[in-house]
Amino acid sequence: MRIALIGATGQLGGDLLPRLQAAGHDVRPLGHADIEITNAESSAAVLEPLQPDLVINTAAYNLVDKAEDDRDAAMAVNGLGPQLLARLAGKNGWRLMHISTDYVFGDVARPTPTPFIELDLAVPSSRYGLSKLTGEKFVQANCSRHFVVRTCGLYGIAALRGTGKGNFVETMLRLGRDRKQLRVVDDQICTPTSTADLSDALVMLVATDAFGLYHATNSGCMTWCEFAREIFRQAKLDVEVIPITTAEFGAKAKRPNYSVLDCRKLMSVIETPLPDWHEAIARYLVSRQNAVGQRNA
Repeated sequence: MRIALIGATGQLGGDLLPRLQAAGHDVRPLGHADIEITNAESSAAVLEPLQPDLVINTAAYNLVDKAEDDRDAAMAVNGLGPQLLARLAGKNGWRLMHISTDYVFGDVARPTPTPFIELDLAVPSSRYGLSKLTGEKFVQANCSRHFVVRTCGLYGIAALRGTGKGNFVETMLRLGRDRKQLRVVDDQICTPTSTADLSDALVMLVATDAFGLYHATNSGCMTWCEFAREIFRQAKLDVEVIPITTAEFGAKAKRPNYSVLDCRKLMSVIETPLPDWHEAIARYLVSRQNAVGQRNA
């Protein structure tokens, strides 16, 4: 399959590219210097000569707090860009995979917290979440052969190499080397996800014709405070993690207080569950140690 991978230098793209190639696909990696997805002419000029069977869009504006003020830029990348790609894919008969987020589910009260399924009503509470939901709707409306995949809190080795956005794990490790005590939010429940594990699932999904909306995260759930404690435990760093509330942290954008995603629909298609989050972070720490060793060799 000929695949155009947009956002190939990011955290997800960095893990997805070699896995697609290993599966035998002919992949053209595209970074921001290669294509401007918010410009119809740029997208057409790059993609139409390639005539891909599948376009994968991992590019995103993901500065959640900044998006509250920089709403036009967030909507351009997360809403308009996917719309233009979907129109182009629909016109040419290409498949389109678009990556979205758990933040489409806002800070709403759920009397009995249960993981969100794909059919649950999405009501974002942040400008970032709204821009991502807008992108989802545009993809669904303009390209019938689409995969829209929601995930959560991605962390991948590209952040360590400096080719992708930073992630929570790297932030905790950096701060944990300098401090003996950290305050971390303990009232937001979600499932941060390894880009390596998500990439494995995406490679299996694109090999099917099961188009539609999917949830894809590692298994289990935790608060950010619990996640930080597990990172330090496995990394053998002696850091006291003090739980605080979202209000005490004082971020500009509202985060979901519960955004655990039910991934059973995806599992019914690829027949392979994503690993538990404890296992995922353990493998990530081994991978980053190997990456550091290679960089310093």
